[in-house]
Amino acid sequence: MAAPADTIAVDVELVLAVDISHSMDEKEFALQRAGYVKALRHPDFINAVRSGVTGRIALAYFEWAGTVRDDAVIAWQVIDDAESAEAFADKIEARPFRSFRGTSISGALAFGAKLLDGAAFDATRSVIDISGDGPNNIGMPVTTTRDAAIAKGIVINGLPILISPSPSFSHLDQYYAECVTGGPGSFVLPVYAASEFVTAIRRKLVLEVSGVADPNAGPGAGPGADPSADPGSVPVDAAAPVDCLQGERGRRFFSDPYFPELDR
Repeated sequence: MAAPADTIAVDVELVLAVDISHSMDEKEFALQRAGYVKALRHPDFINAVRSGVTGRIALAYFEWAGTVRDDAVIAWQVIDDAESAEAFADKIEARPFRSFRGTSISGALAFGAKLLDGAAFDATRSVIDISGDGPNNIGMPVTTTRDAAIAKGIVINGLPILISPSPSFSHLDQYYAECVTGGPGSFVLPVYAASEFVTAIRRKLVLEVSGVADPNAGPGAGPGADPSADPGSVPVDAAAPVDCLQGERGRRFFSDPYFPELDR
């Protein structure tokens, strides 16, 4: 079906979904935010936007934890030059720091898919870019919302943060590869050290805007990778089993209507 005459054509609709759960301390959160702000202002990002067929993208941003609050969203904006990218970066930079309980990746993916459903653009690609430092532990199973989004043609890319990995959940990169991300050309780009943040986020946004799959990232990066190495340059151990419900099982002492069997 042809797009309405007043619909703006863009090369990609890109949703940035940023974790602000309590497991993110203020230092990690500041690094994460600075990474997105600097990436949006960087000439590499602007050049990637301008090199597309239409020379513009549509961008939205929201912060999430156990849920997504109404005031955590920066609405859709067309990015087509340095000025528009700078304006969006300024909005992110101006947001106050705060965090709250829970890690609902499934809720974030569902919210991102809803934003894309309501976007008034004619785009050849729709992408959710999700970052986080822990597994899903609230709401529906993450694979359920992941699969629903993929069925709509949405690509989900992940940026798992392993700067201070939990001793009980150290394989977040593999978890993101197996349980969170998906769609044609999707990839996981893990961050192992604070020094990688800015470069990794910029690289990720450039790849998403250009629509070129990262030849080095593969499905993610394995545990024990050299933190000074290029982010995403070490492939995930495909033989290692991944329990996509591990986060929910670890939170079994909370009441969750989607997982009543875990409350027994």
